[in-house]
Amino acid sequence: MSNDSLLGRTVRLLPLAVGHAEALFPSASDPEVWRWMPRPRPGSLIETREMISQMVADRTRRCFAVQRLTDKAVIGSTSLYELDLAEGRAEIGATWFDRSCWGGPYNAESKLLLLAHAFDDLGLARIALRTDNLNIRSQQAMTRLGLVHEGTLRSHMVRQDGSRRDSLYYSVLVDEWPSVRDKLVTRVAAKATV
Repeated sequence: MSNDSLLGRTVRLLPLAVGHAEALFPSASDPEVWRWMPRPRPGSLIETREMISQMVADRTRRCFAVQRLTDKAVIGSTSLYELDLAEGRAEIGATWFDRSCWGGPYNAESKLLLLAHAFDDLGLARIALRTDNLNIRSQQAMTRLGLVHEGTLRSHMVRQDGSRRDSLYYSVLVDEWPSVRDKLVTRVAAKATV
């Protein structure tokens, strides 16, 4: 796990630590924030600490707390996971933000920072993102950024309500990264001035 933070215009991605649990528990325990997450929603601060502890212990992950620069508040979390340096690939996921931050520049800039880290620092060739087939907002956001819809893994996971979820896979390759980067930079700039 890298100990480096990633600095943007509106957020800093800090290496995730159990000490972030108190700041992250309100959003992680919000049913609307957690609606599309495949893992069980933490119901207590202790469960949030346990979840973060498991996340940071996974050697195939680089997990971050998202800190808003204006007030230094930790407003969410995001991760690179299934990181395979030999094959040059990873996924971005386990991303959530406090509901008050939805629609702002924070998620877009977090993606910008993670993709830049993946492609420019780690030299990866491919980043994938996946979403629930019912999460239309996420699908539209990925399409807007220029990610390619690769396909659907049918009955891929169990949702929290016990129903089966199809997972839609999107990806960006290193040669597509400059175009995606430009779209993200434009999006962050537009949202940061609102």
